[in-house]
Amino acid sequence: MNTLKTLVAGLAAGTAMLAISTAANAAEELTVAYFLEWPTPNQFAQANEIYEKELGMTVNWVSFDAGTAMSAAMASGDVQISFSQGIPPFVVAASAGQDLQVVDVAVSYSENDNCVARSSLEITKANAKELEGKEVAVPIGTAAHYGFLKQMDHFGVDTSTMKIVDMAPPDGAAAFANGNLDMVCGWGGSLRRMLEHGNVLLTGAEKEALGIQVFDATTVPTQWAKENADLLAKFLKITADMNAKFAAGGADEMTPAIAKAAGMDAEATVATMAGFAFPSAAEQLGPKWLGGGTQTFLKEVADFFVAQGTIPAARDSYEGAVDASYLKAASEM
Repeated sequence: MNTLKTLVAGLAAGTAMLAISTAANAAEELTVAYFLEWPTPNQFAQANEIYEKELGMTVNWVSFDAGTAMSAAMASGDVQISFSQGIPPFVVAASAGQDLQVVDVAVSYSENDNCVARSSLEITKANAKELEGKEVAVPIGTAAHYGFLKQMDHFGVDTSTMKIVDMAPPDGAAAFANGNLDMVCGWGGSLRRMLEHGNVLLTGAEKEALGIQVFDATTVPTQWAKENADLLAKFLKITADMNAKFAAGGADEMTPAIAKAAGMDAEATVATMAGFAFPSAAEQLGPKWLGGGTQTFLKEVADFFVAQGTIPAARDSYEGAVDASYLKAASEM
């Protein structure tokens, strides 16, 4: 866990640099963080430079391995928008004092984020306690990490007995394939590769029943958003339009471009997106999401991380860590 504690300290220090760097980046060009092997409808606009055309500026898309790195990039001012950042890494950064906000729900994906136990161990939810003493690779501070801790807590597994290695999902999948790990956690294409050598303990629906929500958000530095409110609203409008186009039967047209932007083949893209849900702007503005549900969930995640000793403290409230005004403005465009 030392890696995460170091990250928290670094984010707190990096926050002071953000106000200086934000102004310099305002309105000249945009840098957006995203994940490879994480196909979403907005990547049709990414691949076809629709964002550039509509926003009237250069848009740089930079891929990351984990949401924790996205937070660090926003703290340094190198990234202005993180698309599809996991909620746990957002909570870690916000709890450490970084002034970030959730402005949009990018994707919900209970079936596309999980932990996989090696098949040869024959460990299922019926005998999950046998994971004690085993070695597991987890991308620390991410949604996969949160899900891992919640599942182990549910099964009564003492994680202090386990050797927990901080590893990005692509690396974890490769190590798992080589037989070097007992369990590994990840998402997207990496998760599919992990499942070639193991099994999950809980399905997406079973995780949701335990209160393990799995969704990503579009997140931004608060000050940058205030200074570029119209730009951010336009970005969210394009994203919402792509979601609507996909939902209205545009998958066949959009998939080749999405696959290219995601660094995947078409078959894998279709398989991954089958487990995704993309809430409409109207749905997001309702009580389940930005109208209250997300704020409550942020607090639940933070309090759980404090109880686990993952972060030192949580905010009293995360109401200020969500701002639906930009999405509302986008929905009215």
